[in-house]
Amino acid sequence: MLIRRVPSWAIPESEATPEHVWLNRRSFMAAAGLAGASLAASPASAFFGFGEKKPAAPQPPDPSAGLYPVKRNPAYTLDRPVTPESYNLGYNNYYDFNTSKSVAEDAQALPIRPWTIKVGGMVEKPFEIGIDDLLKKLPPEERLYRHRCVEAWSMALPWSGIPLKDFVAMAKPLGSAKYVVMKTFLNPDVAPGQASPLFDWPYTEGLTMAEATSDLAFLATGAYGKPLARQMGAPIRLAVPWKYGFKSVKAIVSVDFTDKRPKTLWAVAGPGEYGFWANVNPEVAHPRWSQASERVLGSNEMRPTLLFNGYAEQVAGLYKWLGNEELYR
Repeated sequence: MLIRRVPSWAIPESEATPEHVWLNRRSFMAAAGLAGASLAASPASAFFGFGEKKPAAPQPPDPSAGLYPVKRNPAYTLDRPVTPESYNLGYNNYYDFNTSKSVAEDAQALPIRPWTIKVGGMVEKPFEIGIDDLLKKLPPEERLYRHRCVEAWSMALPWSGIPLKDFVAMAKPLGSAKYVVMKTFLNPDVAPGQASPLFDWPYTEGLTMAEATSDLAFLATGAYGKPLARQMGAPIRLAVPWKYGFKSVKAIVSVDFTDKRPKTLWAVAGPGEYGFWANVNPEVAHPRWSQASERVLGSNEMRPTLLFNGYAEQVAGLYKWLGNEELYR
């Protein structure tokens, strides 16, 4: 479905303390062997005594750089300025590396070539495809999307990438497949956060087939007219702008099709605070903070949050069959 008119979905993400790091404290302390200790210590000491930070090795240039900038799809626009690139390069959640927003330096340790995506599960024939072969097979386009974090901050971005529905069509899933499951890399040697027992690594996320084949679901391979930065999820990540940002798994290495709802990382880590759906709704508060408004990075402006992050016209129909499920966490 094309967006024919300027919609109401132009809000970036507004800064907030990552309180969800401390969800389910008792179970977390048990998992970490800290039942008698307080988790009120700094995030670094609480989470990353489990892996040693190593200096990032020099990485070769991204061989896809010559593809960018790509042609913009005019159907996906914003009613507000794009967030300055410096904010997106310097303010990131990437718990695989650390719990600080200043993760850019650590993320440079991730090698992004060679990079292969494995496609399997309920498909006609499992296969693997390298990221550069994928970009030749499904040439990227640019879309302007807003991005809303569960922490109540927002951004607006010029993503470059591939419609997820085109990737799904290429994968040839069986008609019995109901969900798409995406996982990130697993390499604690370069991503010390993955040595923490507080999460079930690798980072796992999923969508229903209906969500994955909606026109808005997007596999981002670039941003700001260049290949995706490592701290933003290079070389390929999910972007689903009507959902909270934690659904948008970074650095994808596998895509599987299944008839069972996947156990996603945050829903497992904090089932009382985070669920499978994570659709944006200003009227449904997080257990510890309101979602009614958001702080726009780059301006510090506070804006009212919109249902489905302003994309209700495009996606609300995906959920009519779900009845009383908790769609907004």
